Amino acid sequence: MIERFEGVETGVTKIVGVSDDADACAAAIADLHARFGEQVLATRSQNYFVDVTNPDANKGSVVRFLSAKYDIPVAQIATLGDMENDLSMFKVSGFSIAMGNAIDEVQRAATVVTTSNENEGFATAIAKFILDAS
Repeated sequence: MIERFEGVETGVTKIVGVSDDADACAAAIADLHARFGEQVLATRSQNYFVDVTNPDANKGSVVRFLSAKYDIPVAQIATLGDMENDLSMFKVSGFSIAMGNAIDEVQRAATVVTTSNENEGFATAIAKFILDAS
């Protein structure tokens, strides 16, 4: 763990803040957006994490990279997610699936919603929306 960031200028790919106060995490993200604008990407990967990265270091960039590397159109790529950090991949993929336990913003952004993690949501999504896509 680093207590101070002075002198740390290279080799940092991600800064993660952790708190059991979900409202404080949301406020921290709002503060980061207000202070740094588009210079950083600040999202939650869980209610208790604040992830800060380069704005290009996001899941949407990974979808575009894999699309190019394997010559698969993004329109033919399906993505699954449940938190804010999944929204960037939902924006570029052709089919997005929100977990039933996903935050409201993610469910609204998804093409479809599956059951929750506790109710085999991933397996249900693959069986229902990918393998049996009729």
